[in-house]
Amino acid sequence: MSTFLAHDLLWGMTSQQLSADAPAWVVESITAGQPVVVRRALTTPDRIAVGVRGRLREQRYAASMAITAIARRVRPEDLCHVASTRDLPALRALSRLRPLLDASGWTWGVSGSAGFELATGIEALHERSDLDLILRTPHCLDRLQARELLAHLDASVCAVDMQLQTPCGAVALREWAGLSRRVLLKDDLQARLVSDPWQSSVEQVA
Repeated sequence: MSTFLAHDLLWGMTSQQLSADAPAWVVESITAGQPVVVRRALTTPDRIAVGVRGRLREQRYAASMAITAIARRVRPEDLCHVASTRDLPALRALSRLRPLLDASGWTWGVSGSAGFELATGIEALHERSDLDLILRTPHCLDRLQARELLAHLDASVCAVDMQLQTPCGAVALREWAGLSRRVLLKDDLQARLVSDPWQSSVEQVA
């Protein structure tokens, strides 16, 4: 099993590892030495599924990277206390939520555009950017706790999206805090509807 997890940022990929039909912006990003982000998908044991980010929101490209090429790894939880001099809603929201999340007892991290900017120094955020967070939940976060946490996130100065990372995959905090009996769980194989994101049995393929 890979020790790399979804949302990890990896450095070391080269343009030679890209397929011949990769768009020019993908080649430009990789040539500039930017990291790729680990995504959920199956690959051969010597490779890892990654995504390449472009300057525009719609510029996202799925690829795979040789594990032997990895030169550096930054996890979302490594970015929780990285300072930024930029004054943007997403970063203000992060600053205000940090004490609450630090005190929660759970391991948490920053992903998405905020994580990319904090890890690289490349300006990926703008005034309307959401803040994307993850929460490592190796055991169950009950639905009442989820609702209480979501209420704190929804009081932020920008939209905040949090994914719960369970041993079986990822589920949106907003879904788990909702009233539906089943929620969408995403793993390396598929997205499926489950009543308990901490149980690995397949209940229904979405």
